[in-house]
Amino acid sequence: MINFDSPDFFAYAIFGLILNFVFSIAFGLYLSKNIGIEEMMLSKGERVQPWWLALSLAFPYAKMLITLYRVAILQLYFLDQGKSHKEYWIYLTTNTEKH
Repeated sequence: MINFDSPDFFAYAIFGLILNFVFSIAFGLYLSKNIGIEEMMLSKGERVQPWWLALSLAFPYAKMLITLYRVAILQLYFLDQGKSHKEYWIYLTTNTEKH
Protein backbone atom coordinates (compact mmCIF):
# COMPACT_ATOMS: atom_id res chain seq x y z
CA MET A 1 0.00 0.00 0.00
CA ILE A 2 1.24 3.50 -0.77
CA ASN A 3 1.69 5.66 2.29
CA PHE A 4 1.22 9.23 1.04
CA ASP A 5 2.30 10.65 4.43
CA SER A 6 5.69 8.98 4.19
CA PRO A 7 8.75 11.12 3.45
CA ASP A 8 9.87 8.32 1.13
CA PHE A 9 6.86 8.93 -1.12
CA PHE A 10 7.85 12.55 -1.65
CA ALA A 11 11.48 11.57 -2.19
CA TYR A 12 10.43 9.14 -4.95
CA ALA A 13 8.19 11.79 -6.52
CA ILE A 14 10.98 14.39 -6.53
CA PHE A 15 13.43 11.82 -7.90
CA GLY A 16 10.91 11.02 -10.66
CA LEU A 17 10.60 14.70 -11.58
CA ILE A 18 14.37 15.10 -11.72
CA LEU A 19 14.71 11.93 -13.79
CA ASN A 20 11.96 13.16 -16.11
CA PHE A 21 13.78 16.43 -16.79
CA VAL A 22 17.13 14.69 -17.23
CA PHE A 23 15.70 12.26 -19.80
CA SER A 24 13.75 14.99 -21.61
CA ILE A 25 16.72 17.37 -21.77
CA ALA A 26 19.08 14.60 -22.87
CA PHE A 27 16.67 13.51 -25.62
CA GLY A 28 16.24 17.11 -26.77
CA LEU A 29 20.00 17.63 -26.88
CA TYR A 30 20.45 14.37 -28.77
CA LEU A 31 17.91 15.40 -31.41
CA SER A 32 19.30 18.93 -31.74
CA LYS A 33 22.83 17.52 -32.14
CA ASN A 34 21.72 15.20 -34.95
CA ILE A 35 19.30 17.56 -36.68
CA GLY A 36 20.47 21.05 -35.76
CA ILE A 37 18.50 23.72 -33.89
CA GLU A 38 17.83 25.85 -36.96
CA GLU A 39 16.67 22.86 -39.01
CA MET A 40 14.40 21.75 -36.15
CA MET A 41 12.77 25.17 -36.02
CA LEU A 42 12.29 25.27 -39.79
CA SER A 43 10.85 21.75 -40.09
CA LYS A 44 8.64 21.79 -36.98
CA GLY A 45 4.97 21.10 -37.63
CA GLU A 46 1.94 22.54 -35.86
CA ARG A 47 1.01 19.44 -33.87
CA VAL A 48 -0.64 20.11 -30.53
CA GLN A 49 0.52 17.80 -27.77
CA PRO A 50 -2.16 15.42 -26.44
CA TRP A 51 -4.04 16.47 -23.30
CA TRP A 52 -2.75 13.48 -21.33
CA LEU A 53 0.86 14.56 -21.82
CA ALA A 54 0.30 17.62 -19.62
CA LEU A 55 -1.37 15.42 -17.00
CA SER A 56 1.65 13.15 -16.97
CA LEU A 57 3.58 15.86 -15.10
CA ALA A 58 1.52 14.85 -12.07
CA PHE A 59 2.97 11.37 -12.47
CA PRO A 60 6.72 11.91 -12.90
CA TYR A 61 7.58 8.36 -13.90
CA ALA A 62 4.84 8.34 -16.55
CA LYS A 63 6.47 11.33 -18.28
CA MET A 64 9.83 9.59 -18.16
CA LEU A 65 8.31 6.45 -19.67
CA ILE A 66 6.74 8.54 -22.47
CA THR A 67 10.17 9.97 -23.27
CA LEU A 68 11.69 6.47 -23.30
CA TYR A 69 8.84 5.33 -25.57
CA ARG A 70 9.73 8.14 -27.98
CA VAL A 71 13.37 7.06 -27.91
CA ALA A 72 12.29 3.49 -28.75
CA ILE A 73 10.14 4.74 -31.67
CA LEU A 74 13.10 6.74 -32.96
CA GLN A 75 15.41 3.74 -32.81
CA LEU A 76 13.10 0.95 -33.94
CA TYR A 77 10.93 2.62 -36.54
CA PHE A 78 13.19 5.32 -37.93
CA LEU A 79 16.89 4.70 -37.51
CA ASP A 80 16.69 0.92 -37.94
CA GLN A 81 14.74 1.44 -41.18
CA GLY A 82 17.33 3.83 -42.58
CA LYS A 83 15.32 7.00 -41.98
CA SER A 84 16.86 10.16 -40.56
CA HIS A 85 16.52 12.02 -37.29
CA LYS A 86 14.88 14.84 -39.24
CA GLU A 87 12.16 12.51 -40.55
CA TYR A 88 11.48 11.49 -36.95
CA TRP A 89 11.26 15.12 -35.86
CA ILE A 90 8.77 15.89 -38.63
CA TYR A 91 6.73 12.81 -37.63
CA LEU A 92 6.79 13.89 -33.98
CA THR A 93 5.66 17.47 -34.65
CA THR A 94 3.23 17.09 -37.55
CA ASN A 95 -0.45 16.18 -37.40
CA THR A 96 -1.20 13.06 -39.39
CA GLU A 97 -4.95 13.61 -39.26
CA LYS A 98 -6.59 14.84 -42.44
CA HIS A 99 -8.98 17.74 -42.03
